[in-house]
Amino acid sequence: MEWTDEGLVLSALPHGETSAIVTLLTAEHGRTAALVAGGQGHKQRPVLQTGNHVTVRWRARLPEHLGYFAVEPLSPTAAPWLGTPEILALIASAAAVTEASLPERQPMASLYDALLALFSQPDASLWAPTYIAWEIGLLKALGYGLDLSCCAVTGAQDGLSFISPRTGRAVTAAAAAPYIDKLLPLPSFLCGAANWDDGEILKGLALTGHFLQTHVFINPQSRRLVPIDGSLPFPRARLADFYRTRLEKAAEQEIGAVA
Repeated sequence: MEWTDEGLVLSALPHGETSAIVTLLTAEHGRTAALVAGGQGHKQRPVLQTGNHVTVRWRARLPEHLGYFAVEPLSPTAAPWLGTPEILALIASAAAVTEASLPERQPMASLYDALLALFSQPDASLWAPTYIAWEIGLLKALGYGLDLSCCAVTGAQDGLSFISPRTGRAVTAAAAAPYIDKLLPLPSFLCGAANWDDGEILKGLALTGHFLQTHVFINPQSRRLVPIDGSLPFPRARLADFYRTRLEKAAEQEIGAVA
């Protein structure tokens, strides 16, 4: 058995003394794991960095076997951003969320294209909102789409400010007033606003994180990444911590400047 494809590296775990078990999201064969001989060696390690775009040949004696990958690089994802911790955290989170949410060996071409587009984003300032839009697209592809088209109560298309944690439908601030403590804030950039800050990004992560926890990761595909039902993969949790810490530091600096 053999096939060739292109893919994105989601993880590479040491196996034995020299090999690695590598998980890819491939264009035509979905999320697939296989053994890479010499995967821990100095030639293969740079190729198998999380997020990298690669070509791959898979072979095995039977379809149900783990099989072997022969991997060749197409383009790096993390290497251009080694001096930008924010983007490295976004890459790690996207790879972990993908690996923990998608079933194995089920082709999902649209999700592959979306992840490739995220990893190809050239503008550092757009990575965070693009990432949140990518998680919304992932939720939709898995059957848990959010409805941001209009207010669930009034039908208004403008002024959407909150999301129902139960239905995923948006409402305006006025319609939300009686239930505001039970709703999730909707970041303005998801409704077309051109500006955002770390606070808005945190709102977006909290929004998508809620639906990932309650729907997708209640039955995770990877117990290594999501050991407790309903929790987020560790890199995804660390991503929210990154923005939370940066927001807190900015607030402290502002207070110090005023004092």
